[in-house]
Amino acid sequence: MLAEFGPKEVINFAQGLGQEVFTGSTGRVFPTRMKASPLLRAWLARLETLGVTLLRRHRWVGPLVAGETHSFETPSGEVQIQAKVLILAMGGASWARLGSDGAWSKHFTQAGVVQSEFVAANVGMQVAWSKHMVPYFGKPLKNIKLSAAGAQSRGEFVISQSGIEGGAVYALGRMLRKNALAKLDFAPQINAADLHKMIASRKPKDSLTNFLRKSVKLDATKRALVFELTQPMPRDINGLVAAIKNAPLPLMGPCPMDQAISTAGGVMWDALTPELMLKSHPGIFCAGEMVDWEAPTGGYLITACLATGRWAGRAAADYLSATARL
Repeated sequence: MLAEFGPKEVINFAQGLGQEVFTGSTGRVFPTRMKASPLLRAWLARLETLGVTLLRRHRWVGPLVAGETHSFETPSGEVQIQAKVLILAMGGASWARLGSDGAWSKHFTQAGVVQSEFVAANVGMQVAWSKHMVPYFGKPLKNIKLSAAGAQSRGEFVISQSGIEGGAVYALGRMLRKNALAKLDFAPQINAADLHKMIASRKPKDSLTNFLRKSVKLDATKRALVFELTQPMPRDINGLVAAIKNAPLPLMGPCPMDQAISTAGGVMWDALTPELMLKSHPGIFCAGEMVDWEAPTGGYLITACLATGRWAGRAAADYLSATARL
């Protein structure tokens, strides 16, 4: 699905709607205007010119049954719509105020469709900070490397009252959820051997704080976190290298789901055909975040949503054509 509609195609799609994008230093792609709403409005406007009927404020309410009658909740009450094919793209469970509350999942469960539990993805990780870190809440840590379970992410994150959040955290979401300890490299641009030499040549009168600031180029936030994560601070060279290059970061699990950008979990692949149609309900397709996959933000998440939507849409059209010939 991604091979047929990947990053290049998504960028072209956005630009074709008059929405320019840019690639950040970490390789992630963002709208130049830093908002998704202009892209959405341009997309909806194009659909209207193509003759698409948009029934706004219609919410599929189940039950999930075989057949061509589908129930929707509207401001005027429940209505039934006849359709030979139905593509459901109802999101995960992390944006309840915008409708993505995962309520559809109960109808799938009642119909026997196998699913995996929703869990928060693209979400901050909780850390029990000491009072020492209070002045640094909201401060970013740039150019760091975060590691967990053999995976690494280089970029930045923000220190929050409840823990850490940001691109470097989201990229390791799956690994961080399964581990109570991550490792942090405050100076990935300096290898351990060179840092060892720098510490060995440190002047006796040079305090550790000044050394970290002047020689290692750690800003105030990084220095505060170095001292927070390694107590007591070691005096030997190897210990100091480890405190800077391999600091232990204890984690207390992800932040609540309603704080997440997206969720993992949903309809499992085994319940779907290669065309994303429910095996148990011919003519009903699933796409987007309601299917069990996850991806980091910064272009990856929306790319997979668009790719699965396009795939399901084309498969649904083929299915409709095939059944019309029977």
